[in-house]
Amino acid sequence: MKTKWIIVFFAAASLLASCGTRPVRLIFDTDLGPDYDDAGALALLHALADSGQVELLATVSSNSDERVVPCIEVINTYFGRPGIPVGAPKGEGSVSLTSGHRAKWTDLLPQKYPHRTARTSDAPDAVKVYRQILSRQPDHSVVICTVGFFTNLKNLLLSGADEYSPLGGKDLVEKKVKRLVSMAGVFPEGKEFNVYCDAPASVVVAQDWPTEIVLSGFEIGNVILTGKQLVQMPAKDHPVKEVYELCFAEGDPDGRMSWDQTAALVAVKGYEPYFASERGTMSVNEEGYNDWKPSADGKHVRLIAKLPPAQVAAILETCMMHQPK
Repeated sequence: MKTKWIIVFFAAASLLASCGTRPVRLIFDTDLGPDYDDAGALALLHALADSGQVELLATVSSNSDERVVPCIEVINTYFGRPGIPVGAPKGEGSVSLTSGHRAKWTDLLPQKYPHRTARTSDAPDAVKVYRQILSRQPDHSVVICTVGFFTNLKNLLLSGADEYSPLGGKDLVEKKVKRLVSMAGVFPEGKEFNVYCDAPASVVVAQDWPTEIVLSGFEIGNVILTGKQLVQMPAKDHPVKEVYELCFAEGDPDGRMSWDQTAALVAVKGYEPYFASERGTMSVNEEGYNDWKPSADGKHVRLIAKLPPAQVAAILETCMMHQPK
């Protein structure tokens, strides 16, 4: 047992060590608000950015609730990156959800910490942000990590030529995106929050997304609990720590499920050695129910548990506890 945790320590330490290669170009798409693992995932990405392993090209919201973009900017600003582009869904059909906790942390963070955008509706159109950024990147170089609804990605696929690119959305994605990594679905079948909240968008993305999709299902993060060490840190005025403190006070004494952090980790580091995988196809019906068919030539990859959950949790939480440079 002692040897196992020594391995975990060195794995966590090496995670924050720069590997000396070109950082992953990444767009993070989140529904931050209904749950707070999104905040942990964004903290993890900033930790990996500080070690030179990822370049955060944009942090967009798939949730049109008015407090989401201000909260994203609070975290970006805390980690010294206030200028990261943000965006939000526009038009009809977008989902608006807020925290179910009594302590409305999505209200409290923008009141206490600096940010630039007053309301989510003031942010640019997420599709325009995607198209502008993708058009400027090398071919097949961008990883998109979505830990919320597929709203923005559906709208991107259906978008037309504009001032940024003569390509339609699907062709632009095929040309510029390396892969999509998503916290979505439950495997081998079921009905999962991120999928059913905007089922029409999930259907379109599952069917028509032109690159590989790596899927971290509900069952993966559901057994990986993080946050307990984070809230015990002596750091003051740490917005992510504060989110976890507020929510822990109402439950989750042993830690919160880490659905979104697993997707963020894999988007930057890949799934080995943390998870195994199976290739196949995820399909989604109009009610948001998904199923899975294994296939050697499928465009989708689902994660399968490999390391014990406690070991993965230790690795994730090391990043979540990172302090800004």
